Amino acid sequence: MVNKILCATRNGIGGEIVEVQATFVRALPAFVITGLANNAIQESKQRIQSALNHINFTFPPLKIAVHLSPADIAKSGSHFDLPIALLIALQKQGTNASEEQKWFAFGELGLDGEIRHSEAIYPLLLEVSLLYPNAKVIVPKEGENLFCHIPNLRLFYASSLKDALELIQNADLQDDSTESMPKPKSLDFASININGEEFYHTRIFSSDFAQVRGQEIAKRAALIAASGMHNIIFEGSPGCGKSMIAKRMREILPPMSLSEIIQCVRLQAISGQKATYSPLRPFRNPHQSASKSSILGSATQSEAKPGEIALAHNGILFFDELPHFSKEVLEALREPLENNELVISRVHSKIAYPTSFLFVGAQNPCPCGNLLSLSKECRCSQKEIASYRARLSEPFLDRIDMFIQMQENEQDAKPSITSAQMQEAVFGAYKAQIKRGQSHANGKLNEKEIEEFCTLSEESQRLLLQAAQRFSLSHRSIQKLKKLSRTIADLDAKEEIGKSHLLEALNYRRVG
Repeated sequence: MVNKILCATRNGIGGEIVEVQATFVRALPAFVITGLANNAIQESKQRIQSALNHINFTFPPLKIAVHLSPADIAKSGSHFDLPIALLIALQKQGTNASEEQKWFAFGELGLDGEIRHSEAIYPLLLEVSLLYPNAKVIVPKEGENLFCHIPNLRLFYASSLKDALELIQNADLQDDSTESMPKPKSLDFASININGEEFYHTRIFSSDFAQVRGQEIAKRAALIAASGMHNIIFEGSPGCGKSMIAKRMREILPPMSLSEIIQCVRLQAISGQKATYSPLRPFRNPHQSASKSSILGSATQSEAKPGEIALAHNGILFFDELPHFSKEVLEALREPLENNELVISRVHSKIAYPTSFLFVGAQNPCPCGNLLSLSKECRCSQKEIASYRARLSEPFLDRIDMFIQMQENEQDAKPSITSAQMQEAVFGAYKAQIKRGQSHANGKLNEKEIEEFCTLSEESQRLLLQAAQRFSLSHRSIQKLKKLSRTIADLDAKEEIGKSHLLEALNYRRVG
């Protein structure tokens, strides 16, 4: 008799469902695992034998054959311990599972039979929820706070191998109806309801825009960029507040839906970080000396490692001292900025990372930084300034929505607006976007969605045509102007884009 329990293994940033099979064969006593299992799985034999001994299981004088199907896909992970141990323990009596309602099991076993949590389990459960809705899944009790928010699964928590055995043995007593399926728990964060969906946020500001004195134009631009997730570059003298504003933008960004939070947690787990739920959108700030692989991510036949670009998904990617990043990295940003996706192709693998982030850049106007200063003299030659600016190519800059020249420090300026006030304005604009039927923010609309949602008045259309001819705007620049104007109109609570909204959007164009 061959028993089966389902599990899964990593395949890129997704997963591949694996059928774990086990049988006892009349042969010299042995314990073998086949199916391209890596060392972590092969070493599970010792853990499984010790765990089974703790529940008084007696190994028969037979050969135990375990197979991981499909056999041509490499398997990895210590979470295969639990399904293999369950199949061996239940070999004689079976799993009581029908073909329509199979069991999944994930968990690493301790030598004492305790089931331990592994960060690799979370992204695999998300894959199971998509491919096998309402599936029965046994997972470690230790990870309950993380797993309980995953939809479309019937999760059963077990602290030990003994608990997991009892769950399967009592399967006939459980109600398999869809109505009895436990609903995912709601997150314990402040939320707002938009069109019947909860969006989570926090009102705690570790750093406040009230601390930024002056710079009214830059703060207005930051508000617009945050409301529509528009890419933005701040240019100004050293110490004028470029980084201050960029780092404070994170806490005024739009609230996050459950699916967005789950996507962020999934990428955390895949990258080896501690996976935690948070209503704060990601903020990634790599140093200019970072390698291309660390920024873009990597892909091998056995595993994928997301880079800073993927980890910033649904949040902010901040490049301070933008021109000092390598030309190779900056040019590689063009695809993810345009398509909101980065595809890494290798000989044995091809992986697509989601990259829908708000790009924020900060730069000096020249190598010495004093070109725009009214009190300090610039020491750079025209050739040095031209070389410095040439580090950012036209195709890269064409993908940026807003360019802001910062003012010099105003010592006597008083605080004008707080982060709480800016967040309230962002939330109002974001509500308008979702209520219009958009699935994402204005800055990430595609061509078809721009035509549907970015409607201009007749006066605005004439103005846009004049601007396109006068400034020789590319088609991409025109579309970005429409999206930016749409966000400004949302901040003014206007359904139609007016002349004033388009004029303000034109003010944020790059000059020269």
